[in-house]
Amino acid sequence: FIAILLFELSSSLWLYKTKSPRNGGESVAEVLRAHGIKFVFTLVGGHISPILVACEKLGIRIVDTRHEATAVFAADAVARLSGTVGVAVVTAGPGLTNTVTAVKNAQMAESPLLLMGGAAATLLQGRGALQDIDQMSLFKPLCKFCASIRTVREIVPTVRKALAIAQSGTPGPVFIEIPIDTLYPFHLVAEEVQVKNPPKGLMGKIVTWYLKNHVMNIFAGAWEARDVSPLPVDIPYATDDQVQKCIELLSRAKKPVIVLGSQVTLPPTPRFYLFYRKALETLGIPCFLGGMARGILGKNSPIHIRQNRRDALKEADLVLLAGTVCDFRLSYGRVLNRRSTIIAVNRDKKQLLKNSDLFWKPTVAIQGDAGSFLLRLSKGLKGHRCPEEWPQKLKAGDVTKENANRCKADEKTERHLNPLKVLHCVDELMSDDSIIVADGGDFVGTAAYIMRPRGPLRWLDPGAFGTLGVGGGFALGAKLCRPESEVWIIYGDGSLGYSVAEFDTFTRHKTPVIALVGNDACWSQISRDQVSILGSNVACGLAFTDYHIVADGFGGKGYLIGREDEDRLSDIISQAQKESREGKATLLNVLIGVTGFREGSISI
Repeated sequence: FIAILLFELSSSLWLYKTKSPRNGGESVAEVLRAHGIKFVFTLVGGHISPILVACEKLGIRIVDTRHEATAVFAADAVARLSGTVGVAVVTAGPGLTNTVTAVKNAQMAESPLLLMGGAAATLLQGRGALQDIDQMSLFKPLCKFCASIRTVREIVPTVRKALAIAQSGTPGPVFIEIPIDTLYPFHLVAEEVQVKNPPKGLMGKIVTWYLKNHVMNIFAGAWEARDVSPLPVDIPYATDDQVQKCIELLSRAKKPVIVLGSQVTLPPTPRFYLFYRKALETLGIPCFLGGMARGILGKNSPIHIRQNRRDALKEADLVLLAGTVCDFRLSYGRVLNRRSTIIAVNRDKKQLLKNSDLFWKPTVAIQGDAGSFLLRLSKGLKGHRCPEEWPQKLKAGDVTKENANRCKADEKTERHLNPLKVLHCVDELMSDDSIIVADGGDFVGTAAYIMRPRGPLRWLDPGAFGTLGVGGGFALGAKLCRPESEVWIIYGDGSLGYSVAEFDTFTRHKTPVIALVGNDACWSQISRDQVSILGSNVACGLAFTDYHIVADGFGGKGYLIGREDEDRLSDIISQAQKESREGKATLLNVLIGVTGFREGSISI
């Protein structure tokens, strides 16, 4: 009893002295600044306010969106384009559940992303507090690392660790739950926790003692000096023996093909893009590019083959899968010739060997960084060049297919505009520094065949998860990273519905992007098979909605483009580009008709 009284006295004196305004949000901000984080994306909530205010004070730009998923998508885009970790901070409960799809997308796209979420006070978790759910169980299957902060002193080491893990090995999302009582100042937490009318007697004193002890433990050692600098990042590399073996195999190949996936854009490779392109073109090996690798060879590289990939892979005597996975995009490996030599390089062992027990088998499988592997490979093959007739043959096939596509673009649709013609026109007028964000099904699938990214890291798509709704967030992150670039969102009219409200965000945060909406009043990628197989268009029909007016209402500039505007199409696009340069987000609501260009494409 005497010990309790003495503790009461000492804690009261500490409470009296501890009026410091410092809070846990400042610890978070200090670590982020030390790691070069420039943007934090959020949708505000009381649980997380200390983090946002502290980051703003340290010069980290706070960008608030109209949906939490957009905040995570924007952080994902920043991670891909900047070579750092993208950061999103959202409030507890529904704020976090709204991010689940975006976090899963980042996991499958292998984007290094830190999500921090608010949480109920440590004492109230599991007791029915506002927005209190088991958040850790939601994110453990989605993230490389999950942690729940229990004391203020844990914040700095935990955030440092999470940032390093996000970038190490196969990059991916990490999650930190930060309860509200570890973020606000001591005196506010103590006042909130203390019992206003404690029970009398010994039990009342024990309860009071317990609560004060709990708060003192949360803040014990809170402001001691701690190292906030970045921890080492672990990147797996191929061994010298593995590289040498692949050099020997490639030097003997007559019809080699390289298939580059998104992993080739991961750090540290981006620092060497100019050398990277030159090295690949010196080898003269035909390359197919997928995902974020689109654009890595520029707009018109002689070794970039865009068409007839299936036929080329069947004919090739050696295929190098550089960060490419044998999933549905490569027909689970069935497109590979069993007699071909297959070299596979991937940071992730599961992805490296996916479906190798069924449809294909690697001659050499290397768990390592694909980008640096290619640089070492080109160095070892100095003086070697692929036989010219092989890439020339594939390029001739490209020309034939693309000429056919150009002819299809000149065909008249039954009504409205031919989507191929629209996309060809935009591609011709797009500036050389443009970034293309792909968010849709049928219209975006068509765009992937027609539009040519101008350079590395100038194409953003969701990745293997095929998520709709990435457009607003990806474009926001891209424009913030590259404010001098023209950022285009290629939207289907279905996918636009997920993030059209972010035109308000574009206006408020002065990020003037350009949205091209292929409006055919239909979920066409689904409708095509559903109607032919099941005989019904149920749930696939939309309306020719006035999306341009929606953009106007959010402070942007909208244009409606129909068949009557066909002769002025180039002029309208150029005007939209001018509006964007002058600081206004624009939306081109293009009414498009039906073509047979995408028949037979994957929808399930």
